[in-house]
Amino acid sequence: MDCSVCTTMPLILRPPRNTICGACYEAARSIINMMNKLETQKAIDNSNGSPASPANSCKNGVTLSDAKRWCSEQKDMVLQQIEDMAFLRSFVDAYKQQIHTDILVIPGDSASPIPAHKAILATRSEIFKNMLDFDECKAAPNNTIVLPELKYKELESLLEFLYSGTLAPEKLEKHVYALILAADKYEISHLQKHCERYLLNSLSASNALDILEIAETCSNQQLMETTFNFLVENIRDIVCSSRFEEFARKCPHLNVQLIRASLNSSK
Repeated sequence: MDCSVCTTMPLILRPPRNTICGACYEAARSIINMMNKLETQKAIDNSNGSPASPANSCKNGVTLSDAKRWCSEQKDMVLQQIEDMAFLRSFVDAYKQQIHTDILVIPGDSASPIPAHKAILATRSEIFKNMLDFDECKAAPNNTIVLPELKYKELESLLEFLYSGTLAPEKLEKHVYALILAADKYEISHLQKHCERYLLNSLSASNALDILEIAETCSNQQLMETTFNFLVENIRDIVCSSRFEEFARKCPHLNVQLIRASLNSSK
């Protein structure tokens, strides 16, 4: 059937041949349904959580014209966000060029301290804020702060993330375990989610045991459940690895849970 939407020559299609194919019809319906859900949720949010009434929702439903307008608005929002991010990169420049830094962050491997800004540290982490706060009941904070669990390169990556909100893939891959532990300790939720997403996407038989151990240490329930289920499904490959012997000695309680779950799943 000729389709007036996806054909390469839509101008030659005139009524009564102005029809659309099944794929275009389903795509249009999906867009309209998505828009209706968004409009309904928007009405609920505007009414403080109460069910949306017909007066608050779109009376005639969403049309493709509305969907086109919405897509245009989303494009403008994305462009605005790109401009905002470019504007905020001045913080990264201040860090890299050490412009008016007022604190030295010391890693735990006796390497050189890294200059930073107290305001950035305090706004990114409530723990850092408490460490840097001053009142009459506390000694005045000095111009250094020590993060003993991080080596120099790990600390460098942490600070880069605090300033920019992102990290190069190669740095995240190399330091993800240290970063997620630091994010948990210093309550940096955005970094926690960033590392969690990376670990879930990179989950494999070669790193699943390490991720499970990290997930338990951080009390990350979603990461732990997903990794645990992955291990149970791939238990034959896991138990034959040399890493499993080390894991069994280091984390006997997790090893017991894993063996029991794998036995139950095989019944």
